Amino acid sequence: MALNHFFESVDKDKHHLKGFNCGHADMNTFLARYASKNAQLGLSRTWVLAEQTTDHNKAAVAAYYTLAVQSICPEKLIDQELPRYPTPVTLLARLAVDISYQKQGLGTKTLLAALAQIVRMADRGLPTYALILDVLDENALAFYQQFAFFRPLDDTNRKLFVPLRVIRSLLNSNQ
Repeated sequence: MALNHFFESVDKDKHHLKGFNCGHADMNTFLARYASKNAQLGLSRTWVLAEQTTDHNKAAVAAYYTLAVQSICPEKLIDQELPRYPTPVTLLARLAVDISYQKQGLGTKTLLAALAQIVRMADRGLPTYALILDVLDENALAFYQQFAFFRPLDDTNRKLFVPLRVIRSLLNSNQ
């Protein structure tokens, strides 16, 4: 099945959320049960890449990402210019690709879509210094480590970040 060319906000009436399976039960459950509700409550926003559909059936989801707002102690960030109080960042809370679409470059496409969304949100006035993420497991760590722009926030390499200025530069160089 062909995929849409763009990510769109999750819509439980338009997308078949319960059919998504990335191999991690908690990621599947989040999309099926909480993504829409969290958006309604203003807790996070989820965007999906769905299969194209010409009928009135719900579209299957091939990949998704979720963003949320957070603040972080500036001592954790290596930037002497930051003030000494909590700094706003954007959390890449979730990124997942359905098993049937894995190993096809869709993880990278999803990550780039999330990075572009962060820049759009910042351009619309959402203050954010950086993207941060918590690494789910060793496979996720290997995925993120292939991108040289991520830096560890702690000694465990389980929390990564990339400053917004680096994201902007990266996206501008890819155009």
